Amino acid sequence: MIKFRERGVYLIIELNIINSFVVMPGEKVVPPKPEGLVKKEARDAKISAALKELREKRRSENKSKRAEILKRAQKYEADYLSAEQSEITARRQAKITGQIHVPAQPRLAFVVRIRGINKLNPKVIRILRILRLRQIHNGVFVRINKASTNLLRRVEPYITFGYPSRDTIRKLVLKRGYGKVNKQRIPLSDNQIIQESLGKSGIESVEDLINQIYTVGPHFKEANNFLWPFKLRGPRGGFAAKRHPFQRRGDWGNREEYINQLVTKML
Repeated sequence: MIKFRERGVYLIIELNIINSFVVMPGEKVVPPKPEGLVKKEARDAKISAALKELREKRRSENKSKRAEILKRAQKYEADYLSAEQSEITARRQAKITGQIHVPAQPRLAFVVRIRGINKLNPKVIRILRILRLRQIHNGVFVRINKASTNLLRRVEPYITFGYPSRDTIRKLVLKRGYGKVNKQRIPLSDNQIIQESLGKSGIESVEDLINQIYTVGPHFKEANNFLWPFKLRGPRGGFAAKRHPFQRRGDWGNREEYINQLVTKML
């Protein structure tokens, strides 16, 4: 505040001196930013720029991955159609020449447990644990060979199994598919989950996983162990008769291609 006398009248002028600047009355005073705030804004701007660059890079990578996955899916579909057409041609050729066409033996089975835990033999319990069928209505994929056939025969009255189609495998993986990640049951909601667990085996998407299961490929063991046993519900309309085999209008045992109808009811 400055006070002086002019012509017998005292005049008072208030001066605000900030940063060596004189601010007259009526002007808006803007205080300087604290040093900590300036550093925070600079740090936030740097982080924001880095995140933006990372998002752009990830977006471009995902775009190329989607294109590659689509290309592989189209190749798988062409292989399936070619195999089906070859089977149809072989049957027609056998019919024309008067021969008998014997199709190849199935290499994959889908096994569902239909009995509980009461009154079970310890050996049966052990085999069911080996097959990862610990609960009723659990389902797993099994590669058909001599060892697995013997195991299925021992526990046949407590399970039902058959040969799933490609559509059935796709429905199971997409609707009830869970993966084993760090010993935890994780839903297959993103291809990134599959890639992180099975990328070293060349399985990077759901289509790759379905193809390995359906064709019983070279990495079938890794793919099947990655899939958590499917938890299915009771079939709509219930079972017919669990105490009788499927060949006698019951439920247990081998039902071959009719397993697809049962799985549809249990999804």
